[in-house]
Amino acid sequence: MLTKSSESICHKCNEVITHRIITALGKTWHPEHFACKDCQMPIEEATFNIHGGEPVCSKCFLKNYSGKCHGCKQPILERTIKALGQTWHEQCFCCDGPCRKPLVGSSFYEREGKAYCKNDFEQLFAARCAGCTKPITENAIVALDAKWHRECFKCKKCANPITAATFTVEENKPVCTECTA
Repeated sequence: MLTKSSESICHKCNEVITHRIITALGKTWHPEHFACKDCQMPIEEATFNIHGGEPVCSKCFLKNYSGKCHGCKQPILERTIKALGQTWHEQCFCCDGPCRKPLVGSSFYEREGKAYCKNDFEQLFAARCAGCTKPITENAIVALDAKWHRECFKCKKCANPITAATFTVEENKPVCTECTA
């Protein structure tokens, strides 16, 4: 704020301010002494930043105090995403799988510090069914050293689902008790 005063003291040089005066942060300055605490250049913009109670120019604030996006490593000036212990631009928080779709506003899965949409996570990391080879995302049957969807654990001969606790094995495929009798 620029005002006139005859008895104000400059915060920087402790001299009386007799002409133009800048009043900000509860202090007064000569206009040339209202400077960035980091680069010492006078702040001439109408708006400025504050760090540690002292004025900071926009350039230094971006360089020294603004958060950086974990994705693109650029300063974050707008809305941010906090995820996986990091800060991101909304457009940079994307699936690390093949789709690369933005994950803003949707749930995601984490593996080894990376975020994945549901579809890519299942395609990349879910156990595969020994019957149909598709990802198993619900309960599985574990038999014959493999995992199976319930509906895929079928008799090799009659193709009916095996629901009994006992079955036989032919050529590493299950056979129901009705077909072995």
